[in-house]
Amino acid sequence: GAYGLSVRTEDIAKLGQLYLQHGMWNGKQLIPAKWVDEATSRQTSNGSSPNSDWDQGYGYQFWRSRHDTYRGDGAFGQYMMVIPQYDAVVAITSGVRDMQTVMNLVWDKLLPAFQPTALAENPSGRRALEAKLASLSVRMPGGRSTAALAARVSGRWYDLPANDRGLRAVALDLTSSSPALLVRTAAGETRTPIGAGKWAQSRSDFNNGIDQMLSVLPHPAVATSGAWTSDSVYTVKLIAPETPFYSTLDFLFTGDKLLLDTEYNVSFNARKLPRLEGTRAAGP
Repeated sequence: GAYGLSVRTEDIAKLGQLYLQHGMWNGKQLIPAKWVDEATSRQTSNGSSPNSDWDQGYGYQFWRSRHDTYRGDGAFGQYMMVIPQYDAVVAITSGVRDMQTVMNLVWDKLLPAFQPTALAENPSGRRALEAKLASLSVRMPGGRSTAALAARVSGRWYDLPANDRGLRAVALDLTSSSPALLVRTAAGETRTPIGAGKWAQSRSDFNNGIDQMLSVLPHPAVATSGAWTSDSVYTVKLIAPETPFYSTLDFLFTGDKLLLDTEYNVSFNARKLPRLEGTRAAGP
């Protein structure tokens, strides 16, 4: 009852709407209204800062928020903000390290535009919003699709020292028509497609440890893109779009060595992992 939901933003909004309607859904009382009122009211104090949405009191697994509102929230930027005064619910899923900044945007930008009655239709504004939404994309690694070093390192395995990530060896296939990241672990070998200037989507068994931060998605869908970010560094960005997480892997080639750096956008632990130094394996 504390965490672990795997739901769409739309589902978060529906749950918020259920509470906004005091437990009523399609004419049926699914949750006692008295419980909704108690759960979303201040049951205990948890701070005194008037500018913090974490200092407004706490109910039964609901946070009280500024502007006489309440919310449920989840790690790294999942929000269900209920604004009874304006009969509104704001649902957001994201992967951020500063959750207060996102809520500040709601209070500073959205809240002043609310009115007690329905807003007039705004066709041009709606078209502008739809165009903006259609243009949004996750940023890919910026760089070149190839480099002079590509032919020499492509398909070559690099053995890695013992590490707590379970990685035994890695290789990059960069010269074929289907670029990929190859990884060997105790469980076997995986091949994860890499998009060049685009995202390659798959259900690869390799998600670079993202599964260790999840409780309900042990094999999340992944999307991967890569580019040469310098003459000797190939960068792979691997995102799990059903989660808040993505990771960046930098492959720095120097002589017969590979220096592998990994960083997560958000994490319950350290975001930047210890560097792994690989040695070029004998043979092809």
